[in-house]
Amino acid sequence: MTTVLIDEQAENLVVAGTGPKPPSATLDGPRARVDARITGGGKTWKATFPLRVSRWGGSELPLPSGRYQLRVDGEDLSALEPESWLLSGLRVSVRGAIVTVAPPLDAVYETAEGQRALEERYVAQPGGDENAVFFESFYGQSAGCNPYALDHEIAARAPGVTRYWSIVDRSVRVPEGAVAVVEGSPEWWHARGAARLLIVNDWLRRRFVRKPGQKVLQTWHGTPLKRLALHRPGFDPRRMAAIVKESRRWDALLAQNLYSERILKKAYAFFGKPIWTDGYPRNDVLVDGSGAETRKVLGIGPQERVLLYAPTWRDDRSEIVDFVDAQRLAEQTDAVVLVRGHSRTLQPGRDQSGARVIDVTGFPETARLLLVADALITDYSSVMFDFSVTGKPMYFLVPDLDHYRGQLRGFYFDLAVRAPGPLVSTQDQLVAALGDPSVPGRFAPRYAAWRNQFNRLDDGHAAERVVSRLLDLGYIAG
Repeated sequence: MTTVLIDEQAENLVVAGTGPKPPSATLDGPRARVDARITGGGKTWKATFPLRVSRWGGSELPLPSGRYQLRVDGEDLSALEPESWLLSGLRVSVRGAIVTVAPPLDAVYETAEGQRALEERYVAQPGGDENAVFFESFYGQSAGCNPYALDHEIAARAPGVTRYWSIVDRSVRVPEGAVAVVEGSPEWWHARGAARLLIVNDWLRRRFVRKPGQKVLQTWHGTPLKRLALHRPGFDPRRMAAIVKESRRWDALLAQNLYSERILKKAYAFFGKPIWTDGYPRNDVLVDGSGAETRKVLGIGPQERVLLYAPTWRDDRSEIVDFVDAQRLAEQTDAVVLVRGHSRTLQPGRDQSGARVIDVTGFPETARLLLVADALITDYSSVMFDFSVTGKPMYFLVPDLDHYRGQLRGFYFDLAVRAPGPLVSTQDQLVAALGDPSVPGRFAPRYAAWRNQFNRLDDGHAAERVVSRLLDLGYIAG
């Protein structure tokens, strides 16, 4: 007979059975995998699965939320009795061989009635009176991007400011000294209302009620090639109304360059309010940072060639595009291939694996990956405007160029004419371009013009400029 229980103190999931111990046992999820420590044998055995793991170095954190397949060699787990536990860092439930990991919310707050009660309390609270910042990056799926860089600068220059970070679950590591608040929890609703300033890089979502004196800085998350918001193809009155409603919540909008300033103003109907064209704080590290520590964390040698494949998401599919066979690319180029899916593919997707292939979709900071990469392979992603800060070569794998440009999104400029690297349609063409030593020289004039237009303000001091504005305007107190 096989049973399952929780060691609450150690936050371990324990599967116990009788007979010889199984050779292996795994807990396999879309973005994490845990191998059990198996003890005993003979009459009884135990497989212990840690529910806290160290991902990308650093301290151990709870597993990411999601459904995990529980496998114990030689055991039929389909008949396991349903069980559920609420721990300090996560909620765990077992039904047969499926283990569900969720944020550590009390069951009463997971219901529609519970969330409605918290929302009504949030609406009624005075708020906006705490010298605090409420940060959110990509809907709480990470603590990164421009909000992360601004957090670091605020912590250094205004240490008296409380820094709340909105996170989807406890697997998200927040900056040192910050206060993590799990989305939907009473603490999350309170912090969102109490903070004097909100710094976000995407829509606010949920119900937002501005408190007296409360400000919102929208940093956004990239210079656009593809058409955004009101500029997207097709007429949809409800979408347009939602876009205008959202942008009216923002008090200031951050742009990487003058090109972005002009587009974002019109795409989001952001008129009559300031756009701060100060460069991107997330790119400060690209000016004088080193990729040595990240290589160490990822297990990559200092002399190994690294290719970063980072495509954008597609409106007509939920997972990352499959235009690259990462394992084959690693073999063809004798390189380590990093696969970085867009934030929108984080939840529905699944980590790719293989020899010399590392899926870094869940890695918190894209900039650190750009420092590690010797070359970028992308398509229409705004990462192209960040990677160019490094001056390293870029390659554009765009087999669906006509479909994407003509039907899905459309472009603000002709990528084929201005791209600072070759456009290719197949993996074999990509490999040939990667092996062509003449590519950097042939595209040098385009690359220089590109950097002159898009990266002039990416000088390593963007976060400093933005935080100076926040302090000067009284959005936060030093």
